[in-house]
Amino acid sequence: MSTHLTLIAGLGNPEDRYERTLHNAGFWFVDELARRHSGQFKFEKRFDADICKVSIAGSEVWLAKPQSYMNLSGGPVRALLDYYRLPVEKLLVAHDEIDLPPGTVRLKQGGGHGGHNGLRDVIQHCGREFMRLRLGVGHPGHKDQVTSYVLKRASSDVEAAINRNIDDAVDVMPLLIDEGLNAAMKKLHTQD
Repeated sequence: MSTHLTLIAGLGNPEDRYERTLHNAGFWFVDELARRHSGQFKFEKRFDADICKVSIAGSEVWLAKPQSYMNLSGGPVRALLDYYRLPVEKLLVAHDEIDLPPGTVRLKQGGGHGGHNGLRDVIQHCGREFMRLRLGVGHPGHKDQVTSYVLKRASSDVEAAINRNIDDAVDVMPLLIDEGLNAAMKKLHTQD
């Protein structure tokens, strides 16, 4: 069985005080994948990440939550890729996206960081050619407010919209594994 995906890294910040903040949407996504596929995260010091392995569509996929804080996410992701000899093209990074409104989720391959410091660090360590799952969280309206906005808890309606996006994205992971990015993008992007 072909697999187009071997590692999914959700970006976020450790510590309970960040758990439900918008910046942790990437963690929410991998947590839901682990829940649906009976995965149990365990901290692995050598990677500075919580990791687990799950079976999705008959393929083994690693899930990771770097514990190095958002702005230093790249080192743990690179360590996982190197240790398990995984190609960067089969990496999916899930993250919050302020340039998309809540209720919007997008898959893409490659690209820049768009000012997202977690993505910036992953790009620095891994290059640009990984897949991204962009979970829309909305924009506060002014760039000076972005940091405080993403580090606060989502309102109940925004959190519900993000959770619907996460459900939709989890549902297309088997398609991504079996048929690749274009098939998964087509299905996910026509659901909005």
